[in-house]
Amino acid sequence: MTVSTPRSTDRNLAVPRPRQAPHDALWPDVVQLPGGSRARSAAAGLLMRRALARLPLSVQWGQASPSGAGPLLRVLEPEAFFRRIGAGGLIGFGESYMAGEWEADDLVGVLTVLASHVDDLVPTALRRLRGAWVRRRPEAQRNTVAGSRDNIRRHYDLSNDLFALFLDPTMSYSSAVFSAFPASGKTFTSAQLRKIDRLLDLTGVGPGTRLLEIGTGWGELALRAAERGARVVTVTLSAEQRHLALSRLREAGVAERVRVDLCDYRQVTGTYDAVVSVEMIEAVGAEYWPAYFSTLRQRLAPRGRIALQAITMPHDRMLATARSHTWISKYIFPGGLIPSMRAIEEESARAGLRIVSDDSYGEHYAETLRLWRERFRRQARQVEGLGFDTVFRRMWELYLAYSEAGFRARYLDVHQLLLTENTTTANGPR
Repeated sequence: MTVSTPRSTDRNLAVPRPRQAPHDALWPDVVQLPGGSRARSAAAGLLMRRALARLPLSVQWGQASPSGAGPLLRVLEPEAFFRRIGAGGLIGFGESYMAGEWEADDLVGVLTVLASHVDDLVPTALRRLRGAWVRRRPEAQRNTVAGSRDNIRRHYDLSNDLFALFLDPTMSYSSAVFSAFPASGKTFTSAQLRKIDRLLDLTGVGPGTRLLEIGTGWGELALRAAERGARVVTVTLSAEQRHLALSRLREAGVAERVRVDLCDYRQVTGTYDAVVSVEMIEAVGAEYWPAYFSTLRQRLAPRGRIALQAITMPHDRMLATARSHTWISKYIFPGGLIPSMRAIEEESARAGLRIVSDDSYGEHYAETLRLWRERFRRQARQVEGLGFDTVFRRMWELYLAYSEAGFRARYLDVHQLLLTENTTTANGPR
């Protein structure tokens, strides 16, 4: 088991579990306050106080009484909070939470307000200077074949037992499709199966279908397709996921119909009647989107169908964050980038594909994340028992709440897309 906890250089790709290393060695940028000028820290303090005062939030600075109306944000250590933000922007904001320097009883509520007013946090004049203070993504996070393998392992090879604590029994780590809100644990599995069945229906998967799945997860979609009579090749870069997926396929009695390959999507061969890829494009990186969509087209048999499930963000936001090193890219998904629908449309068209149908349902993802977050919090002792320390648990809670807030603020969305080969493309036949 490894833990995704980059050091200040962001070069380490796997470190020992928390119980095997000193606290400060695991989280150097959390334990130690960053350097930087007092002027920069003071400027960050002035900026944050003014920005938060304009938002529908109640804010408490240190021991002072809260002011404002809305979800309560308690900044327990204002000077440390300002220092981190002055040195690292939003990375510092996240690290400050990991360090316990700010709290919120309604963490999702606070983050939803911030996501809904993201343009109000920094004055327009300062936004033009973004390039002067935003860190660029480390070269080591580029999604080359070797880089992708390392990036994926840092998240998905944490521990199958960890993910099992908060995912539903299907081990689905993507948005469910609910029949009603609010959802409950009793309906969670059926909502995840509904999502999978919609994707398989989109691509017409049935007896004899040759199906390629890019991004195995823990095997539920491949299992479900095999039960329909399909022959499945599914690929993953996570050894932990592959191990559990193979076990689950054997237990379901469909292992002979499914091949689980530990390889990159760019290394797949053959052609298939259907290709399905669920929330995998977010791990590809903009630099490699052309290769991703070209692979989809090249692997598609004549009259075949492609189903994608993809998280999206507004195009201007995607462009602003494409080269930025963010808290998410540092601690949660190294190398990841959420695309915009415009980017998907343009890149798929260049590869000779066309989008036939598009169904978005961001509110379902917010509900999915709520259930994951509540389950994770209830399992705090079990998470600790697996060897993950308090900083890791706070990091994971912030990640789940931050993601849920993005969907509740409609900053993020999720789409199920059906693509086919564009037979009129100027690229000509394969």
